[in-house]
Amino acid sequence: MSAAVPSPIRLTPLPDVPAVAPGDDLAELIAAAAGSAGVRLKDGVLVVCQKIVSKAEGRLVALADVEPSEEAIRIGREDEKDPRHVEVVLRETVRVVRHGHRVMICETRHGFVCANAGVDLSNAPGEDVAVLLPENSDTSAARLRDALASLGHTNLGVIVSDTFGRPWRDGLVDCAIGSAGFAPVIDVRGRSDWTGRELQVTMTASADQLAAAAGILMVKDAGVPAVFIEGFLPEGEGCVADMLREPSEDLFR
Repeated sequence: MSAAVPSPIRLTPLPDVPAVAPGDDLAELIAAAAGSAGVRLKDGVLVVCQKIVSKAEGRLVALADVEPSEEAIRIGREDEKDPRHVEVVLRETVRVVRHGHRVMICETRHGFVCANAGVDLSNAPGEDVAVLLPENSDTSAARLRDALASLGHTNLGVIVSDTFGRPWRDGLVDCAIGSAGFAPVIDVRGRSDWTGRELQVTMTASADQLAAAAGILMVKDAGVPAVFIEGFLPEGEGCVADMLREPSEDLFR
């Protein structure tokens, strides 16, 4: 085998994280769950679902407290959606790309283009409660990583993941919306492929690949909000904000 062949990776679900409420110490909860699973969070990457991060940070909105705007009422009527939900989506949006089929494709202030600006009503702590994306998922990932390091979990990368749809394909895939402790993109331009041809454009979105792998174990009804990945050593620096393509280079805008 070539020395360039990667080592195997191992994914371990951490199912014993209790229901998270605003103000909870997420690092303590995850560390306890890792202990129950017999896992030491070291020399690997921890993937946590956005929902528990948002809940811990209090990113919750009760629809009963929302007064929909005229635009929200119009879109709600056209798309058969709750106008209060639409209003929360609009507040998290800098640009509505398109709406229809009961879905709004929006660009969030973070720079993500996703359904309903990431505003989700599933697995919420109560009926008619919307869960928003974190204010800054990179900051959330860094804060969680630092807190886990203080508990003895070192050399750890952290990813905050969320499920995104994709143009031209059905089905959702988990993507990284925040990361800390490693380079989320591996740039191999200038290196050679297996045949010796120089690579000119290849940049691998490792954070998204790890998030997607963890997503296999974090299905919505499984109660698994975190997955630890061993075999991928966190190296380099960066965050998910580094992965967002410049509008001037985006052929789809």
